[in-house]
Amino acid sequence: MTTAGNWFFWAAMSAFFAALTAIFAKIGLQGVDSDFATLIRTAVIIVVLTAFVVATGKWSNPWALQNKTWLFLTLSGLATGASWVCYFRALKIGDASKVAPVDKFSLVLVAIFAFVFLGERPGAREWLGILMVGAGVVVLGLKK
Repeated sequence: MTTAGNWFFWAAMSAFFAALTAIFAKIGLQGVDSDFATLIRTAVIIVVLTAFVVATGKWSNPWALQNKTWLFLTLSGLATGASWVCYFRALKIGDASKVAPVDKFSLVLVAIFAFVFLGERPGAREWLGILMVGAGVVVLGLKK
């Protein structure tokens, strides 16, 4: 199994960079409004990702995409933006070590949504792991 085609490798790298995102954002949010910080973060992402796509020869005509592709990528972008605004607001007022794990409750929701809308069927072992993540979020959310 090559690294480039290994989904687990890329998912683990995503988790690594998401962890850095939380730490860097928490430090960067000092003295700035969380919404403005989200705007800066988004601008950086646009510039870096555009350069990456062009440099790797992956640029294609966006107007050649199907309407369904545009619709769902637009919905995904709107959901991402809403998630980032909420995440940065939570980081601004909460501990990164609590906010980031609660944010990962999305794992539970993704499993449920994938089951309902995409027909995915995780096995018992996967559901156990998903349940454990959900339980961890509940523990983090309980007041002392």
